[in-house]
Amino acid sequence: MNSLAGRKIVVASHNAGKLREFAELMAPFGIEAASAKDYGLPEPEETGTTFEENAYIKAFAAAKATGLPAMSDDSGLCVDALDGAPGVYTADWASRPDGSRDFMMAMEKTEALLAGKGATEPAQRTGRFVAVLCLCEPDGTAEYFRGEAEGTLVWPPRGSDGFGYDPVFQPDGFDVTFGEMTAEQKHGWKPGQETALSHRARAFQKFARARLGSA
Repeated sequence: MNSLAGRKIVVASHNAGKLREFAELMAPFGIEAASAKDYGLPEPEETGTTFEENAYIKAFAAAKATGLPAMSDDSGLCVDALDGAPGVYTADWASRPDGSRDFMMAMEKTEALLAGKGATEPAQRTGRFVAVLCLCEPDGTAEYFRGEAEGTLVWPPRGSDGFGYDPVFQPDGFDVTFGEMTAEQKHGWKPGQETALSHRARAFQKFARARLGSA
């Protein structure tokens, strides 16, 4: 596949936090990005059981509807003591009956389950954020880019930056959570640098190297 640098791409998401992060990551490449929400596209039902399957469902729906290449991210928090949960159901744990999402509720649920297993020490509270980017063409051709960030779950939540479960996730090698980091600190990467920090930035770095000619 040829480079996407300078082309228009649809970001197949309605999540404001993800859209903001994608905009920050894409900005250096001159990509004209529009969201699925900008096109008035509905959110497809995520029926997959893996990050890859759900990312494809969203990206293909947007690409088919717009005739443009589309990128989707499916991501989640996988906690070792909870056998990898919430995993692909990370956002579902925050869902309320009215369709809104309450991530404080989701973080409290995660903490209650950890407490129920007696996981009180840092070594018992390990996990990772996983992000899978799917780049899909209107004909259904797709590529995948996976990034993971290892860390420890802390309690109580710390920081008001970021979104989702960021306030309870402290990445390895740091004494602050994603919720206490600026966007630049959380991504930890920009063109020309080798190391990305966040799961989404690590996945995007792989995408940039493959499709945008980034070092």
